[in-house]
Amino acid sequence: MSVFIKYNKPGSIGNIFNVQVLWRFNSTTAETMRKEEDEEFRVLDIMKKRDRQQKRTARKINIQPDRADRMPTDQNWGNVWPGPKTFHPSSVPLPIRQGYVPKGQAPPGKKANAELMKIPNFLHLTPPAIKTQCEAIKKYCTEWPKLLNSEDAIEKHYPVEVITSDYCHASPTIRNPLARIVNLRVKLSTLNLDKHAKDKFLRLVGDCYDEKTDFVTFVSDRCPMRKQNLDYVNYLLTACYHESWNVEDWEKEKCEDDMEYYIWDNNASKKSLVNWHLRCNNQEINLTDDEYKNYDISGISNASGYKEAVSSLMNDGENEDTVKNYGSAVRKLLGLPERKLTQC
Repeated sequence: MSVFIKYNKPGSIGNIFNVQVLWRFNSTTAETMRKEEDEEFRVLDIMKKRDRQQKRTARKINIQPDRADRMPTDQNWGNVWPGPKTFHPSSVPLPIRQGYVPKGQAPPGKKANAELMKIPNFLHLTPPAIKTQCEAIKKYCTEWPKLLNSEDAIEKHYPVEVITSDYCHASPTIRNPLARIVNLRVKLSTLNLDKHAKDKFLRLVGDCYDEKTDFVTFVSDRCPMRKQNLDYVNYLLTACYHESWNVEDWEKEKCEDDMEYYIWDNNASKKSLVNWHLRCNNQEINLTDDEYKNYDISGISNASGYKEAVSSLMNDGENEDTVKNYGSAVRKLLGLPERKLTQC
C-alpha cells in the first residue's frame, strides 16, 4: 500500500520551476500479509513419479592385459628386476601366494596383497642375475692363490677364523640383535707358544679353550654393533697373546712345589730314568740338575711313552686308564711281556 502526498511551499524552488514534490510512503506490512495469503501450502508427495531419464550408454574401453601375462618366457629377468625393491604383482609372472587363511582355503593371490609388500624378497638374486653381476665385478677381483688348494693350507696361512650370522625376517626393522654376535676362534697350536707362555695363555682364556678340538674361542655380544664386537675379540686375542709372553719377577722365584702341574723333565722321575739307563750301559757320570733336565731321552727305547704315562698319571690323577697306561709303559721300558688277563 502506497500513500502519495503533494507538498507545495510558497517561495520554494518548486514554485519557480513549477515542480511538484511528492512523498511516497510504503506500507510493507499490508503487502506482506497479502503475499502470505496468496502463497499455497506445499504438499509433500512421497510417491511422486520420477520422470523417465534417458539411460546412459557405457563406453567400451580397451583394457590391455596385465604385464605379467604379456611377458615372454625367454626374457632377461635381470632387466625386469635389477635390484631389491618392493613386490609388484604386475612385474612377477608367477602365481605367488602369501597370507594366513582358515584351514581348507587357499592363501590370497599376489594382487593387492599387503603381506607380499611388507616382507623383503630375493627376486633380484636369481642365479643368472648373480652370474651377470659376478662377471661385471670380476675385473676388480684377484685370482685365488694356487697354493691355497686345501683346507689344511688355508688353516696354515690363515689360522684365525671369524664367524658371524646374518638374518632376514619380516619385521618393522631389518636389523636383528643376534647379528651383532661375533665368534673368533684359533687353534692353540698355531700360536707357537713355549711352555711358560702356553700355560699362562690357558690361564688367561679360562673356559674359552676346548682341549678336545684345540680351539680357543672368543665370543662377544656386549656391544650394539658387529664392528665393535669384532674389534673387541681381536683385542682379547692380542692382549692375551702378548701378556702370556711377559715374565714377572715373582714367576722366576717359583720352585717345583709351586708349580700348578707336573713337569716330568724337572722331577726326580727323569733323573731316575737317566741313572738307570747309564747303569745299564756301565756308565758312571755325575750330572748336574740342568744336565738332567736337558738330557735327550730319544736314545732310550720306550722312554717317550713312559714320560707321557707318568705325566698323565700325575696331572689327571689316578683312574683306571692312567694306571693301566702307566703299567703298560713300565713293562715296555723294562722289556717285560704284557700282562695277561685271566678269566675267572
